[in-house]
Order: sequence, then structure tokens, then C-alpha cells
Amino acid sequence: MDENAIRQWLIECFGPVQGEMAWNQIANLPEGIREQLLSQDPSRLPKPAEVQSMMQAFAAGGLNTVDDMQRTVQEGPINVKLATSIALQQANGEGSERTINAETGQAARRAVSEANLWLDTTCAFDPVAGETALLTRAGWVEGTLDAWAAFSAPVAQSMNDALAAVISERLGDAFADGEVAGMFAGPVPIPVPEGMKDPGQLMKLLANTSFAMQLGRAAGTMSHEVRGSFDQGVALLRNPAGALIVQNIVDYASSLDIPLDEVMAYMALQELAHARLFAAVPWLMPRFEALIGKYARGISIDLDAMEEQLREATSMDPDSLSGAVNLTKVGIPDTPEQREALASLETLLALVEGWVDCVTWKAGMAHIPHIEQLREMTRRERATGGPSERTFAQLLGMHLRPKRMREAAALWERIGLDEGDAQRDAHWSHPDLLPQLPADESEADGSDDAPKPPVATDQTTGIDWDAELSKLLDEGLPDDGADTGDANADGNPGTGERGSGTNAD
Repeated sequence: MDENAIRQWLIECFGPVQGEMAWNQIANLPEGIREQLLSQDPSRLPKPAEVQSMMQAFAAGGLNTVDDMQRTVQEGPINVKLATSIALQQANGEGSERTINAETGQAARRAVSEANLWLDTTCAFDPVAGETALLTRAGWVEGTLDAWAAFSAPVAQSMNDALAAVISERLGDAFADGEVAGMFAGPVPIPVPEGMKDPGQLMKLLANTSFAMQLGRAAGTMSHEVRGSFDQGVALLRNPAGALIVQNIVDYASSLDIPLDEVMAYMALQELAHARLFAAVPWLMPRFEALIGKYARGISIDLDAMEEQLREATSMDPDSLSGAVNLTKVGIPDTPEQREALASLETLLALVEGWVDCVTWKAGMAHIPHIEQLREMTRRERATGGPSERTFAQLLGMHLRPKRMREAAALWERIGLDEGDAQRDAHWSHPDLLPQLPADESEADGSDDAPKPPVATDQTTGIDWDAELSKLLDEGLPDDGADTGDANADGNPGTGERGSGTNAD
């Protein structure tokens, strides 16, 4: 690399003063080490803007001094400040609106008002107190990241402890005289600050930071895709009336070539139906939290795999250590207890999403001309995995999808026809009163040859959408080992399991 090129790169990254200081430090290194550094491929250097963004994120994450670092380790397994800072950078990236456009904001408020009126005719649950919020992408990040961190905390703690154990018990020889040497540091040993020379403590800081960066990037990516606060199937906002992410709804409508007012009305119906359900059923969110916690606490880390990931690290920084905190690379396959929790979660999620699908369609069928198309698009997204499903997989190793949403929607529709809307909704008064999804006999005897239940087909086209989605998913499964099981009959990779056919217990 040309010396002037790296000097200019340092100045662009760190400014004229600090850039010159960094260059002088390189210039004073022994000749052999300096030549090795200058021989690097310039194309592999990060862009100055990326370096500056990361420095700003670390400053916002409270990693300016050794005292800050020690306090971060003590406060918990995830640096939530850092995660929020990284997520906001993505949420406020190019093309993101910082405020709600007046015209689209008015359309969203009108859609919310109409949706509440329509739901009154088909839903026994009362409207939720308070006002449905209209959020920017950044507003969604700020409102939901604490909830994602709470879900992820048990996994992050396991990661932190495992990394500290691997370093202390297996890789202690990499630390000598207060320096990080060998495989981590590359050609230049890295001095360890006073107060952080305990390898286990230092690795906890790096694990804390690495996991925060993963969470921040996942939340930042999701902020461009989610359209309502209940898109994940669970309540993440403190506002029980929910929220609409207006810019994303506008973008979604453009991609579908469906009038914005129809898309806005449909999204408002879905959001408010979720809000009414979660507000009226006090046990619902605690049940989700308990099942997610049960699964997350049962995660085990393969220390041998983690050690291998650490040995492959080219430097001691959060990005290089990302493989060591990636559950798809170091997580041990699910235990029977985890599979049971996952089956209960998926059944409960299917019942929630099926009920919302049923109520939304009934409330909007007379008002939204393209409701069938919007309904089918939503079902496909749920089946193939949207932003929330990807985030659960990345952060928790949990391939969580409402596998049997179509069956659940049909079940709720049948109950509504037979018993009426009020009795249909009364089934949510206690977990034991929830209807059971039709049993899949192949689950009972573990045989793939067992008789299958009737499949859901589109009555107008005769197409078995579930089967078609399953084919697509089977053909498109990644080869990187991210999914730990074969795709099941509902087109959901990852666990090799299907819904239990029981209620959420």
C-alpha cells in the first residue's frame, strides 16, 4: 500500500490531528512490522465513514474509558446503549424520514379511526385506551429495543460466560504480561488497560459488545421492514395501543401496486386487532415471555466450536469475534425441553395470528377491495419468515414461525360461525379454553408415512399454498448450516418439529 494512501485514510477516519498521531505511531514501529502493515490490500480497509460511525456508536455506548468498560460488564450481558446507537444509525440511514409526513400521517390516523369502528362489529374485545402511535423507523427502534434485549439476555449471558471460560481455561497462554498476543493481535501485541487484565473480564466485555452489535444491526435492519409494532406476533411497545411505522407502509403499498389507503387500512386493522387481544388477555404476553425465556435459558454452548471460532479470529475486536457469539456456529442442538417450549410457542403464535387474520378479514372485507391479496401476502410472509423470525433465529437460535396459521384462522372462523363472535373471543379468557389445532398424526408416531390432515387450499384457485411454499423453502435452504433440521411439512426449516397439536401449555 502506498504510504500516502494509508496516511490519507487515517486522516479521513480520525481527523487531521488524531490521524497524524496514528500515522506517526505506525512510522515509529520496527521496520519489519511497518512493512507488514503497509503491505495490506487497500480494498480491504473499511470506509472512513464506517470507521467514524463505529467510533460514534462506541462513544454512545459508553466505552470511552476503562471505568466505562468495567461498568458495562457489570450492568448486564448486553450493552443496550451500544445496540441502540448502532440500530439508530441504520434506522436513520439514507432514505429514512426523520418525521412523519403530514399527508401520510393524516391517512394513517384516519385508517386507525376507521379500523376501530370496523372491529367493533366483529370483535368482542373493547378498544384499547390511548392513541395508536405513528412512528418513524428510529422511533420503532427506540420503543422496542429494550424488549429485544430482555428476550436476548439469557443467551447473551451464556455467551459471555462461555467465552470467559474458553479464554481462561483453554487459551490462557494467549495472554502474557498484560498483553494480548498471538492469534488475536496479529503482528502487534495489544496492551490491555489496567483494570481489564483479567482475561475472563476482558472477554466478557468483548462478548457484551459483540452481542450488542449483532442486536443493533438486527434491529436496524428490521426498522426498514416492520409495518406495525405487533409484526413480531408479540407486544414489544409499552404503548398498549400499538403503533404504525408509516414510511414502511407507504413503501410496502408502492411495492404491491395497491392503493395506499387500502394498505394503510389493512395494516391498521391488523395492528388494532393485536392490540385489543393483548390488552384483553392479561396472561398472553407473560406466557410468551415465559416460553421464550425457557427456550433461551436452555441453550448450551459448544466450547470446542467456540474455541475454534476464536482461533480463526484475525484480531481481537467485536466484528472478528462475531463467529464466536453466533448461535448457528457454536450452539448445541435443541434439547427435548427446548423443543417442547418451541412447539408451545409456535402453537400459541399460530392461534394469535390465526385469530387476528380471522378478525381482520371479517372486519375489512366490506371496506378493502384488495383484502384477499393483502391477506395472502401476510400469510406468505409469516410462512416464509419475516424480519422478526430472522431476528429470533439470529439472536436466540429459535426458528419461530406460526407454522399452522392457516389452520388456526380456519378454526377461529368455524368457531365464530358456530358460536358467534363473543363466544369465539371468550376462548381467550383462560389458556385451558383455547381451541386445539387439528392433530397431525405423523407427530404422534414419528412416522413420515402416517396419514396427513387435510391441507389448506385456496378455494378459488385450487392451489395448496402451504405445499407450494414448502417446495420453495426446501429448494432454497442455505448450505451454511444455519438451520439445524429439515424443512417440515409446513415449509419451516430449523427444528425438524411441527406444531404439537396441543394448546399453549
